[in-house]
Amino acid sequence: MFWKGVWGYLPANIVQGVVGFLAIYLFTRLLDPAEFGRYALAFSVLTLAHVAVFSWLEAAMARYWAAQKSEAEMAAHFAALYRMAFILVIAFLVAAGLVVWLAPLDPAFKLALAAGLAGCPVRCLAKLAQERFRAEGEVGKSATMDIATTLGGLAIGVVAALLGAGGAAPLIGIGLAPLLALPFVLPGELRQARRGVVEMARVRAYAAYGYPIAAGLALALVLASTDRFLLAAYLDEAAVGAYHAGYSIANRTLDVMFVWLGAAGQPALVMALERGGLERLKTAAREQASTFLLIGMPAAAGVALVARPLSEFMIGPELRDAASAITPWIALSALFYGLTAYYFGQAFTLSHRTKLLLVTMTVPAVLNIALNVLLIPRFGVMGAAWATAASFAVSMVMARILGSRVMPLPVPWETLIRCGVATGVMALAVAALPAIGGFPELMLDAAVGGIVYAATALTINAAGVRDIVLDIYRRRREAAA
Repeated sequence: MFWKGVWGYLPANIVQGVVGFLAIYLFTRLLDPAEFGRYALAFSVLTLAHVAVFSWLEAAMARYWAAQKSEAEMAAHFAALYRMAFILVIAFLVAAGLVVWLAPLDPAFKLALAAGLAGCPVRCLAKLAQERFRAEGEVGKSATMDIATTLGGLAIGVVAALLGAGGAAPLIGIGLAPLLALPFVLPGELRQARRGVVEMARVRAYAAYGYPIAAGLALALVLASTDRFLLAAYLDEAAVGAYHAGYSIANRTLDVMFVWLGAAGQPALVMALERGGLERLKTAAREQASTFLLIGMPAAAGVALVARPLSEFMIGPELRDAASAITPWIALSALFYGLTAYYFGQAFTLSHRTKLLLVTMTVPAVLNIALNVLLIPRFGVMGAAWATAASFAVSMVMARILGSRVMPLPVPWETLIRCGVATGVMALAVAALPAIGGFPELMLDAAVGGIVYAATALTINAAGVRDIVLDIYRRRREAAA
């Protein structure tokens, strides 16, 4: 199931990556630094609001779909989740409207915030359907929905920016694109829900499982977004824009990769545990961890190595200098977070001990705030980047230690060492290349780095990649014969 998802979600994640870079390229040019900063702040607020109110429903859909044993149980599963979803949508829209109306905020920021918050309920309903597709192994449906909303969101956002929507423009796209997808997916979901009876015991169980995950995700967002608000407080919105631009090009690259692997990996781990027990789970987990390291380590190092030419190509001239400086640190942070959220953190969801997620995120979140307060006044955006990297490192270590007590997931140390060696060889090769600047340097570094890493990984058989390649070659020869 894991590799079916890996290949099935690959097109969607290629689109996610391309659109993510296009969004940075376009919006850092269509919006001035202050407008881009308002967008960054409003995006942080809407993401935190979505996580706090709706993400427990999405987590319960993903975790409990495979555990339903009959049609009646499955119908009750849908009924509980969608009934609660619509109750929360109504309450959220009323509360968000009052906050935006009454808050003493700059009108331009109010518009961006209103656009972002209005899209949260739509994103929840779309995400519920998408999590069901993933849990059921409907890779094609999930990937198609992802591609459509991603492309649609960018197109709508660009049009809104050209029409003068300012910092609200990207958020208008983020909200409207899933709304256009709902007529194609929501009726089928609601038919399932109407056949079921809402069981309050089930709702309470889902909430007990999902709310700690939501709180953990909220604390992760504190780690990822507090720096923007503190930069705005200590410096200005233009500094927020520069930081968000650099953060986005580094984090987006790694996040797309981990979301891709996680979309395939999390349902596969749940299915392995529910249908095969602990031994099958450990086998699946080791395979996934090795894949994460094989791809994640060179990706993080690669982003750090090409920070300057990547910023020169991707980011508008007013933001690129500060952005390129923080990119290596954010790439390291993204690697730490990806391993935490999509591998080590799975120990808590698989064991239903989701409250421990709060512990693994509370300490790093508090540390992040303290470090930002200490470092931003003295070092500006670089201080924020250092604080983020240190905090995510602490989070990963805590997730590994606490997770090993409730659901030990294997760490493939040999794979870690071999991938580290291949990444080091790649870094030496890229560092020796001439600094010709811009897009040509970016392409040269990426091509040489990719070839050197692939050759080294095959030579030393990192993550068993040489064995896999030889096995594929052997099977093709046998099929041809």
